[in-house]
Amino acid sequence: MKYAATTLFLVLLGCAGAAAQRSMSADECMAYAVTHNRNVRKATLSLDSYQANRFEAIGSFLPYVSASGSAQYNFGRGIDPETNTYTNVTTFSNGFGVSASLPVFNGLARIHALRAARVDVLMGKSALSRQEDEVALATLQAYVDVLYYKGTVAMAEEKQKEGELLLRQTRLLEEVGRKTPGDVAQMEAQAAETEVEVVRQQNRMETALMRLKETMNWPAEEELLTEDIVADFPAETAEKREFLSEERQAYYQMETARLGLRRAKASLWPSISLSGGWSTSFYKTLDVPSQTNWGNQMRNHRGEWVAANISFPLFGRFGTMMGIRRARNNYRYACENYEQKRSELELLRREAVMDAEAYRRETEGMMRKVAADSMAYALVRLQWAEGLSTAIDVTVTSANLLNSRARLLQARLLAEVKRRLALYYNGVAMVPQHTKTKEERTWTER
Repeated sequence: MKYAATTLFLVLLGCAGAAAQRSMSADECMAYAVTHNRNVRKATLSLDSYQANRFEAIGSFLPYVSASGSAQYNFGRGIDPETNTYTNVTTFSNGFGVSASLPVFNGLARIHALRAARVDVLMGKSALSRQEDEVALATLQAYVDVLYYKGTVAMAEEKQKEGELLLRQTRLLEEVGRKTPGDVAQMEAQAAETEVEVVRQQNRMETALMRLKETMNWPAEEELLTEDIVADFPAETAEKREFLSEERQAYYQMETARLGLRRAKASLWPSISLSGGWSTSFYKTLDVPSQTNWGNQMRNHRGEWVAANISFPLFGRFGTMMGIRRARNNYRYACENYEQKRSELELLRREAVMDAEAYRRETEGMMRKVAADSMAYALVRLQWAEGLSTAIDVTVTSANLLNSRARLLQARLLAEVKRRLALYYNGVAMVPQHTKTKEERTWTER
């Protein structure tokens, strides 16, 4: 009774563990990959650096304030600050000061730098979105590979069982004299080949599963269960985007280059800055007991100053002009890159639409071929049982049917991948994206 209770507990525990392991759909795997992929995390850190640069650009409009303090003992020969003569006494002095400076005008370079920093933040968000899209696409492809090899494993196992059944039938027919030992040997070779094919397809499925785990950054030691199909992904319920992440990134690179050209031209203008400060000091000869106390000296030695500075760039050894030239070339290069990216994405969109339609038609054709091959195989098996066909005919028609079923499975999966890819190039997000900010809308509408 005790052992029966223990066995029942272990069975229930195993059932609970099996129920806890829920299979993940393709969309769930893509969402997990986007969250845990290391390249996505790197893009997130780069975005944070862009945001830090933006705060730094904002800080350039604020005054720079500094404070200082000092204390000094002087032993031996020194200069008396009151008489400006050399003395040979021990003295103590300290001082305090506060200063501030504010650039007033520098050719609008700070404004252009702030705008460029804002564009860099948007470009960082686009880079993050692009990385998420790439990871999602790679995960979908890896997921489809796993489904394909799961299907081929099931087909190989089915063929293995069928081969074992044919082998038993052939041996029975040999016993009654309707089949020859050569037929039996042929069926034994076919059964052995099906066993090898099962092992081969299982190894390919395990390899595809490891690649899926690597793309998702899934723990290698943990089991990952996948569904048997790729769920439908209707475009009307998916999130729409005005621009692809790659196109937005190229656009922001062009905007950054344009503002870089403006900053380079700003170096031709004069720069104006204001500064001011306050300082005071204390001095005491340690050998003389009667001197002005610390508070009086701090008040008497107090001083304030205000200054205005203006500088004109006259000759910078061609550095300024060459900087403008390089910035102009960078801007033109970014413009060409943006137009090239738009052309490439349009071509990819058209190719994805055509591929999706081609695989859809291929799926329909392969369905008809599988039906025809199934009828041919069933007829050959009947003829083989009646002695009207050979074992080679059975092997050939069986291989044709298995190949047709594998191609049908591949066409169905690729049709779904290409359909999603076509939707992606038409503005449907692969995974839910962050809500577009006001700045993103402003820059994309310009």
